[in-house]
Amino acid sequence: MRSAVLACCVFALVRAASAHAQLESITSREATAALKAALEKGSTAAVANLGRTDGFFGNPQVKIPLPESMQRTENLMRRFGLGRYADELVLGMNRAAEAAVPEAKQLFVDSVRKMTLQDAKGILQGGDTAGTAYFRRTTEAELRKRFLPIVRRSTEKVGLVQQYDDYAEKVAALGLVKKDDANLEQYVTQKTLDGLFLMVAEEEKAIRKDPVATGTAIIKKVFGALL
Repeated sequence: MRSAVLACCVFALVRAASAHAQLESITSREATAALKAALEKGSTAAVANLGRTDGFFGNPQVKIPLPESMQRTENLMRRFGLGRYADELVLGMNRAAEAAVPEAKQLFVDSVRKMTLQDAKGILQGGDTAGTAYFRRTTEAELRKRFLPIVRRSTEKVGLVQQYDDYAEKVAALGLVKKDDANLEQYVTQKTLDGLFLMVAEEEKAIRKDPVATGTAIIKKVFGALL
């Protein structure tokens, strides 16, 4: 994603060529191609970083915790000797997220390739996370459909659903668990989506602050005109 916003900036400068004579040789088509190339490269890199062992579990920004209502009682449950169950649940949920994320790669690639000139303009004119918003708008619904069965298989494989249900039942006995937190698969799927788009957004904001990156030939050609 770091190269993505770089391409957006280039696109803006290309359209203002009269004020930037050094960019006159760069066409809008080339700038759009650079944007697409950068988005594809950046998004697949983000997926690769999260879709591996500890991609979620080892990253405090996206690590999936117990549901909020369970967190409030976690210390109490640990006093009752249930600490290891909580730890196992957290690890299992994050492993499920790591297994699901690779499904996003092709969807992101397809989304980039279907991008129109109007889409490119929207990313350019948007805020610091306009590129992320584009991905979320065009891929989230399908990602949810693809993530859910993978999360389900992952959680069933290690008996996580039963562990979660047992843990939730104990917490619910105290009257402190929310109904919305009772469905493990839906909870993990939503947190996986949130974590994925959070990291894409973080990378996008970073590149807007420091848009110096290395990309494909077309990205280098367009960016090179700014030097």
